Amino acid sequence: MSETYDVAVIGAGPAGYVSAIRCAQLGLNTVCIDDWKNEDGKASLGGTCLNVGCIPSKVLLESSENFARVQENFPAHGITVDGLKLDVGTMLARKEKIVRTLTGGISVLLRKNKVGIIHGRASFAGGGALWKLDVARHDGKMESVEARHVIIATGSTPRQLPQVPVDNKRVVDNVGALNFKEVPKRLGVIGAGVIGLELGSVWRRLGSDVTLFQANDAFLPSVDDQLAAEALRIFTRQGLVIHRGVKFSSIKAGSKSVAVEFENNEGPRKQLFDKLIVAIGRAPNTAGLEVDKVGLKLDDQGHIEVDEQCHTNLPNIYAIGDVVRGPMLAHKGSEEGVAVAELIAGQAGHVNYATIPWVIYTSPEIAWVGQTEQALKVAGVEYCKGTFPFSANGRAHALQETAGLVKVLADAKTDRILGVHIIGPFASELIQEAVVAMEFAASSEDIARIVHAHPSLSESFHEAALGVTKRSIHI
Repeated sequence: MSETYDVAVIGAGPAGYVSAIRCAQLGLNTVCIDDWKNEDGKASLGGTCLNVGCIPSKVLLESSENFARVQENFPAHGITVDGLKLDVGTMLARKEKIVRTLTGGISVLLRKNKVGIIHGRASFAGGGALWKLDVARHDGKMESVEARHVIIATGSTPRQLPQVPVDNKRVVDNVGALNFKEVPKRLGVIGAGVIGLELGSVWRRLGSDVTLFQANDAFLPSVDDQLAAEALRIFTRQGLVIHRGVKFSSIKAGSKSVAVEFENNEGPRKQLFDKLIVAIGRAPNTAGLEVDKVGLKLDDQGHIEVDEQCHTNLPNIYAIGDVVRGPMLAHKGSEEGVAVAELIAGQAGHVNYATIPWVIYTSPEIAWVGQTEQALKVAGVEYCKGTFPFSANGRAHALQETAGLVKVLADAKTDRILGVHIIGPFASELIQEAVVAMEFAASSEDIARIVHAHPSLSESFHEAALGVTKRSIHI
């Protein structure tokens, strides 16, 4: 006997569980089906983000930054610490406790909103007036579900290098890199993008000699060129070794090390590492959905094809988050989930993709929203820009975090803000003022005329906005 719902959501990551909750808030009888299991084989909601992605990585980032501050920053404050020690086990235990707390909280939220929960793998079994799903439950039983609407939120999985099998012992993916039992002396990272830089930064601060490899000659090509150049300078000064334009000749994992042979513009070289992280991006996860059975279309990259409102090619079936086009960002998936729930309920759900913020949680952080300077040049858009360094900001000096800058790009004719780019302390928090400004079509003059508290980091955004018309005060 099948259970019948208004909405079945497949996946309980940030896209899926948020969508399920919003559906329930709108009076729709909703079930959320999720297949995630943790290392102990137990069901755990929250998807990659809460279990092995956004949350645990940021927990370790904070731990590693605290460790580095004691060593590098405290002496300038007149604070000395004798006998400083690192207990990796305690650090990992803290991470796991936070993950359990937050993933358990998702279950509470779903139940509070009367969302049904099924732990298992869903696949399409057929369609018509109702879409039919077969669910292979974790307890070994099969369950049938029927729903008028289906929202696919199955997320993404780490991309693999065919010649480098991940065993999560010597060669690891992002999951394995969050669980090192000790600090590796020599750490290699294939991929110098967001994940590679964040994970490399964690273990560098804890004492690893970190080398990152990337195939592209350009560093952080999606970031504004000026900020990418600044980031490369800062990260290199911190001790990260970043090889660009790399071609690998051989990667061999042994019992005690991984041998990497590669070539770039400096010629052929060979290095040994205690651990090697593969962080070359993520791929949309449609495994097991049986999309062919119902004719659900995928694009050339394996994403489920959707329109601007996340409709697939099939009636009443939607897809959101990492499994569809666009940036693989948790907050993007969550907002798509809310929009789809509201569309199903007959409301005007909408996501403004032009004002989605991006963040790289390195130290300093990198954050941006809107257009880069290089994109404006390619598009032939006339613009003005203002920049302001954190080295001229009083609060940054108090924090001992003076590296980086704020950059504002505005239309040369209308002065409307087209993009804001920040590398510096708390960039992930500062960028939200820019997001709100752009969402309300603000001009750089609007920001320049708003009173900002002193002393604060946000003054740097104020000064950069003043700089668009060449009237910054403190530089």
